[in-house]
Amino acid sequence: MSNSAPGVVGAKHWTVGRIARITVMVIIAAAFILPIIGFIAMAFRSQEGVLAGTDGFLGLGGMSWDNVVFSWSQINGFGPGGGGLFTRWVGNSLVVAVIGGILALVAALPAGYALSRLRFRGRKVLLFATLLAMVMPNTVLVIPLFLEVNAIGAVGQLWPVAVIMGFFPFGTYLVYIHFMTTMPQELVEAARIDGLSEIATFFYVALPISKQVIALVAFFSFVANWTNFFLPLALLTSNQENKTISIGIQELIGASPLFNATVAAGLDVKLYMPQLALATFLSMIPLLIVFLTAQRFLIRGQTVGAVKG
Repeated sequence: MSNSAPGVVGAKHWTVGRIARITVMVIIAAAFILPIIGFIAMAFRSQEGVLAGTDGFLGLGGMSWDNVVFSWSQINGFGPGGGGLFTRWVGNSLVVAVIGGILALVAALPAGYALSRLRFRGRKVLLFATLLAMVMPNTVLVIPLFLEVNAIGAVGQLWPVAVIMGFFPFGTYLVYIHFMTTMPQELVEAARIDGLSEIATFFYVALPISKQVIALVAFFSFVANWTNFFLPLALLTSNQENKTISIGIQELIGASPLFNATVAAGLDVKLYMPQLALATFLSMIPLLIVFLTAQRFLIRGQTVGAVKG
């Protein structure tokens, strides 16, 4: 039995190496956290306080809810006829991201299941095409997609953007890996012996064990759709009211005296750093909500693709 006191034993764990590692991690964490705090604080500041530089460390001394109310009135007043374009852009992004995410799930789940558990001619070719589409840059596809949408006269409308965003090869690959690693082939064979068709096996056997991968695909597709810039830029520039928030933020920046004094001179609203910071922060809130909602499934889904040794 040891005669060492509990406090002495605990103190031995605080070695010089451990203290150094913790110090380095705290410094690195502060390097990431402090700019975020300063960015959020900017949305609560006034342009006068920013220019004067009297708001203290990271601008925390100049924070006020009245500044937020004024900045919101400027943002929401952007646009012709009394403004309101910002809220319209957010609504458009929600429509496109949600519909595109639903279509991605509807396409990725059966496609991933078929590639992983069915044996048919051309399966490897389809899998290779999925991987190729997954790594292909989005900018390569923008011009062909624009020509196709223009051919049907739908440029400037939201529904083609939502439908195209439903094409999510990364989701198909995630589902493929999920069923390959978590659904034994013996389970599929047992379902077939019991008389289930392939469709019934998918709905009654595969889907009930797919909550984690469904959350993963829904989350990643929503984020990809919400932040997509090139596709809405190519297809929606002809209609100001149908733009999404990703290109709407660019519109706000281009209308700010900080970046384009000529354009800003003809506008009734003036967008400076606090207003742009508030607009950017508001555009991030749906992503934060989706992440916090799906966090439990995302943590469990980190093991998708892992195999036992």
